[in-house]
Amino acid sequence: MRTKLSAVLAVVAAIAASVSLAFGAGTATAAPSVAIGGGSGILLPLDQTDDLACTLTTIGHDSSGRLIGLTAGHCGNAGSAVFAEYKPGAGQVGRVRYSNSNLDYAVIDFDKSKVAPLRTVGGITIAGINANQPQFPAIACKTGRSTGNTCGITWFSDGTAHYTQMCVDHGDSGSPVVVGNQLIGMVNAFYFVGCFGPETGTNIGPILGDMGAHGIRGYRVA
Repeated sequence: MRTKLSAVLAVVAAIAASVSLAFGAGTATAAPSVAIGGGSGILLPLDQTDDLACTLTTIGHDSSGRLIGLTAGHCGNAGSAVFAEYKPGAGQVGRVRYSNSNLDYAVIDFDKSKVAPLRTVGGITIAGINANQPQFPAIACKTGRSTGNTCGITWFSDGTAHYTQMCVDHGDSGSPVVVGNQLIGMVNAFYFVGCFGPETGTNIGPILGDMGAHGIRGYRVA
């Protein structure tokens, strides 16, 4: 009798363990599978067959804990889907919250369940934000999805925008511009010829101010 009881208890225990595993598997949370940060390439679909390739400026959190990113405003309009260029098969990872044509920047809401934020991409580390204007002769650097990591002298700033001699080209729009490891702005355009004409972009100070007016406050890099 003791032997039979032991056998029955063993079977019951095995069944219980199987049921627990079966139901537990449905509640397990998978780790984010897409790692991106300032300097990563992003894709914003234009239509069923064509995407616009740009670069992420930065990724971090606001005071509400939302995972927020920035890129150039001409890269997408409010509602535009965002995909990671290196891993498009992961599906949509974010959506443009709004786009400001005057300052030429866009805010992206990222999906926390899919995205793991990075501080370092392609030789550029963003450790913090410097809202002061870059001035001559500071050396500014960027990482972009088209021309990679390049640096150049800062010529001047006019309050809203900066002008540097960094090499940039199409697809680098939105690239983070840093002095040292501090984010000071983003790439928006170049003059004349890519990588030869001066680069220009919006400084981060005016962007942060405008973000606050749209309810995104306390932004900090991830």
